[in-house]
Formats: sequence, structure tokens, C-alpha cells
Amino acid sequence: MDVLLSIKPKYVKSIIEGEKRYEFRKTIFKNREINRIYIYSSSPVKKIVGTFEIGGILEDHPVDLWENVKEYAGIDYRDFFAYFEGKSRAFAIKIQNLQEFNEPIDPYETMPGFVPPQSYCYMDGKKCSAAPR
Repeated sequence: MDVLLSIKPKYVKSIIEGEKRYEFRKTIFKNREINRIYIYSSSPVKKIVGTFEIGGILEDHPVDLWENVKEYAGIDYRDFFAYFEGKSRAFAIKIQNLQEFNEPIDPYETMPGFVPPQSYCYMDGKKCSAAPR
């Protein structure tokens, strides 16, 4: 199974440039049988720009997670802790085998009824199914 992650364009840029080697999440997929992550660069880009494989998922308190990954976080200290404010658990998805598409995919054209996920959605063929809450 594959997942589509919504990521802000400034962080997509950091991922592509190799500065950001972890993608951070407040919650993680319930289905851990994920093979591939598709990167949806959110507004104003609104395109699927590449894929990567999961090299592992770290779970820890935000303070401890930051200490372990800050060198490759691709996000500054202030933004990291603002994102995880009030949370006792934080997740870091290790980005592995990144492939940037030569031509980004417009999901509004290729996936009927596409609605960008707030965080992520499961990919099923040409559909993006909302993640269970």
C-alpha cells in the first residue's frame, strides 16, 4: 500500500535538496504495511512531485526526537517545537530512495474528486482514501 503525504512547498524543497531527511508527523499511519510515500506539495504548488521509501519510523518525545535527528531535520528548532507544541509523542519518517518526478502530477486531473489530505491518505489505484480517524 502507498500513502500520499501533504507537505508544505518549503519543506518539499528541503527534501529534494537533501537537507531534510526526515518528515515529521504528529500521528502516523495505522497501516504499517506502507511501501511508498507520494509527496503532494501543498498550495500554491498543488502537485505530486515525487516519491520516497520509508527508511524507518522513529517515535519519541519531541525533545528526544529533535536531539536524534536535528542535523537532518531540514526544519529549524522553533518551527519543529511549534509543530509539536503540547504533544508528548512525535514521529519522524526517514526518507530513503527519493525520486523527484520530471513532470509533477496534477492530482486534480488524474484522480477524480481529489481533495488534498490534511495530513495523509492511503493510495488505492487512482483514488486517495481518507485516513481513518
